[in-house]
Amino acid sequence: MKPGQTQHDIGFRDIIRSLSSLLSLIFFLSLFTSCTDEIVPKPFYPRTDHEAYAYALELANLNGTALVKDWKKAAKYALEHPVQISSPFEETVYLDPSKAESIGYRFDVKRGQKVMIDVKAALPDSLKLFIDLYRINNDSLKDWKHVASADQYTYQLGFEPRRDAHYILRFQSELLRGGKFTISIKKVAALVFPVAGKNSQAIRSFFGDPRDGGRRDHHGVDIFAKRHTPIIAPTEGYIRRVDTTKLGGRVIWLFDSKRNQHLYFAHLEDQLVSRNTKVQPGDTIGTVGNTGNARRTPPHLHFGIYSRGPVNPFHFIAETSIDVEDLEADVELLGNWIRAKQKLFLKADLANETVLLDTLKQHDIMKVIGANTSFYKVQMPDNMIGYVHESKTEIVKQPILEIEGKQIIELLEAPKVTSLTKKRLNIGEQVSVLGKHKAYWYIKTSMGQIGWIRSIQ
Repeated sequence: MKPGQTQHDIGFRDIIRSLSSLLSLIFFLSLFTSCTDEIVPKPFYPRTDHEAYAYALELANLNGTALVKDWKKAAKYALEHPVQISSPFEETVYLDPSKAESIGYRFDVKRGQKVMIDVKAALPDSLKLFIDLYRINNDSLKDWKHVASADQYTYQLGFEPRRDAHYILRFQSELLRGGKFTISIKKVAALVFPVAGKNSQAIRSFFGDPRDGGRRDHHGVDIFAKRHTPIIAPTEGYIRRVDTTKLGGRVIWLFDSKRNQHLYFAHLEDQLVSRNTKVQPGDTIGTVGNTGNARRTPPHLHFGIYSRGPVNPFHFIAETSIDVEDLEADVELLGNWIRAKQKLFLKADLANETVLLDTLKQHDIMKVIGANTSFYKVQMPDNMIGYVHESKTEIVKQPILEIEGKQIIELLEAPKVTSLTKKRLNIGEQVSVLGKHKAYWYIKTSMGQIGWIRSIQ
């Protein structure tokens, strides 16, 4: 037994370590459950590893413990109060092994974009992470649907939405495990750009633009390039049609079986493939021209996508930035207390820095739980989470005030009236004030005790 460790602590850790074996037993027994004349427990089929782990905690009779209650509460809170982010996003976070913590990120994805999510542990070991993706339904943070989980070995997840949607990524570790992790979320176009050497800057006519004096809409994008510029296959697929029409001139239809959609290429100068040919991304299928009703316009490719009707192809091919800004905030401070050097703003997120949660005063104290570019993600003593600029904070080293107790004072675990009492400070006891939060001081006694007291005016 280690110093400071109780028999209860060791027993609890042993139970947690045995959960994986218990979970395996659950699945094994479910395989042999069949319909009989007897009343038997209904088999449990977890939809996610997170759900299976929670069920194993229940079978181990741990649901009544404070730590398990906090773990489940944190998982729900992360879904109900996610931080809004924009891509590309990368953040290094810290999960305290002694606490039950979870993190939620909310982001938007357009149809045609592919999302890549990657989580790396600073010290990889055998710990289990639960990285789950939820789609928000009806734009309500109370209505979400689980759609995917990251691979349990690589902690990576990639997906494409079938429509514009809002998502929440929830990140949580198993009990009594934690550390530093770097979470990366990036969006890229699902298809290769169809004109060699060009990008979205070459698009000069967009989906929905009026045509024929407003009698019809443009069902694609026009990508302008020099005549004979190669047109390439944006994805793997089969050539379904190579034809010449009055409107499109020389055209090619490519079937994208992965997404069950048809890609349309019009006004070509040359058609370099034949019907039923299988192509790979980057294969040349034709060249840019101005055939059909484009004879009076400069050479360009009309590119369209059809799936039960025309689909806006822009986000399928438009490039996105995947380069994140350099990390300036000190990751060595993760899990530690810092305080405001001056008045500063607590921002709700970095996607919209004008949304403020609070205005902090000098010496207001907070715990660092994440680092992103030049910002710290912090948790205030009242559990509010937001971002502050690292340049306006300082490490909690030197006290801001030294006092001597003139009366008996209760040392609290948290800055609130209902907080549990850790001990009483005696008259004459020396106290160092390390930070503030509203009507409370965060202090350290001469005996090394840390906690909160009501501010002494």
